[in-house]
Amino acid sequence: MDKKEEIALSRMRKSVQKLGGSTERYGDPTLTRFLKARSMDSEKAAKMFVQWQTWRASFVPNGFIPESQIPDELESRKAYLQGLSKDGYPVLIFKGSRHFPCKDHLQCKRFVVYMLDKAVARAIKEHEIGNEKFICLVDLRQLTYKNFDPRGLINAVQFLQAYYPERLEKMYMLFMPRFFQSVWKMVCHYLDKGIREKTEIVKNDEKARIEFVKNIGEEVLPKELGGRAQLVALQDVIVPQLN
Repeated sequence: MDKKEEIALSRMRKSVQKLGGSTERYGDPTLTRFLKARSMDSEKAAKMFVQWQTWRASFVPNGFIPESQIPDELESRKAYLQGLSKDGYPVLIFKGSRHFPCKDHLQCKRFVVYMLDKAVARAIKEHEIGNEKFICLVDLRQLTYKNFDPRGLINAVQFLQAYYPERLEKMYMLFMPRFFQSVWKMVCHYLDKGIREKTEIVKNDEKARIEFVKNIGEEVLPKELGGRAQLVALQDVIVPQLN
């Protein structure tokens, strides 16, 4: 850690206290994630951190989302958590064709947190402190207008960038149909620069798919995406509980 980062961390801790928050339970790597998400601006990072603490205490009071609170979302089996990518990151897969607009918006939001928490917990299990990130693959094959849920998509990306700073290593959008391109442009207006730069739309051609498989690794990708692995449903993966 260089001198500038030490100074930024010290200022951030003081700013968190002034805002009524506490950093006692959190080490430098956790606080640094918030600093990086706010371009090393201590005051902005402190505000983000306190908002995260307040949200976490309110929305996830037990430290995790019980599966009993998201039965409909789990029944669709639309999310999967694979092994490690070629570079050592857990791979989260979301099948868009198995998602339909939420009737219960609270359950939908809880499912997003359940999904992201599991991906982060898997990353923490596999990585050294400070580098706990995951890769997200959004599979848009067979997507139709029935799956159209801009509100749900916007909620998901807002949760990701507001409450999971520096957790996403890379997001790949696969097999994007033409009608969805305009939807994605709309969603991009809600994305921070950092998330946009980490998102890649994989072209629907053989060369792009070969490169994608090479980057992720055949051992972790399911056969339908060019790999050799079996899909592992999110609820079937056992990971340590987040603190």
